[in-house]
Amino acid sequence: MFATEVTRHAGDAAAGAAEPPPGAAFFDVDETLIGVKSMFRFLGHYLRLRGESQQVYERLTGQLRREAAAGVPREHVNRSYYRLFAGQPVERLARAGRDWYRWEQREAAADGGLFLAGPVDELRRHQRRGDVVHLLSGSFFACLDPLAEALGADAALGTRPVVRRGELTGEVLRPMIGAAKGRALALAVGLRGYDGARCHAYGDHASDLPMLAAAGSATVVGDDPVLGEEARRRGWRVLPGLPAAARTAL
Repeated sequence: MFATEVTRHAGDAAAGAAEPPPGAAFFDVDETLIGVKSMFRFLGHYLRLRGESQQVYERLTGQLRREAAAGVPREHVNRSYYRLFAGQPVERLARAGRDWYRWEQREAAADGGLFLAGPVDELRRHQRRGDVVHLLSGSFFACLDPLAEALGADAALGTRPVVRRGELTGEVLRPMIGAAKGRALALAVGLRGYDGARCHAYGDHASDLPMLAAAGSATVVGDDPVLGEEARRRGWRVLPGLPAAARTAL
């Protein structure tokens, strides 16, 4: 199922005029909820499934790392990543994503699990309170669908690849990076009728700042210096990130 835009519908926020508007929680994924970078890890797994060597992985990711090191904006690096999947069938990628998730769970078992305990505890707290949980990530459906299902998230918004005749073209509609995350949060609040004061965002990287700033309140995961300064200035909470964060298995 091509479900990056919406993994599961949370229901009509406006149902029952007498009910107060719901709150919502918006989570970045990589190194916020999970202890790995899903896009790179999935690429490596997908190449192994196709019988490719480690050298192929190093060559492909090396170009992406060189772009990042040269100061190419993360949005452009994100686009470069998805060009690697041009011609790949959606259904094959979806199956590989489910297989990747199971593989990651096995690989991470010795370290305590794939998921970061503190942020996942926060996610569960929001769920118990009745908040609608969204995942916002530069990753895509192959990674986000199994993660959203495991976490019980209500929606997963990621970078959406362009698909023609069941195959990825290599292009994307827009990278879910930086300002796009802030716009996605604001759009969700407006369209779904959330209580803006009860919307909370979680992120670990400076590129998550637009999302964090768009929420009613925010929590920084880890020690990113830009977010750390914003947290001090705005009074945001800070949770331990990698490598200090404890991990957990679901």
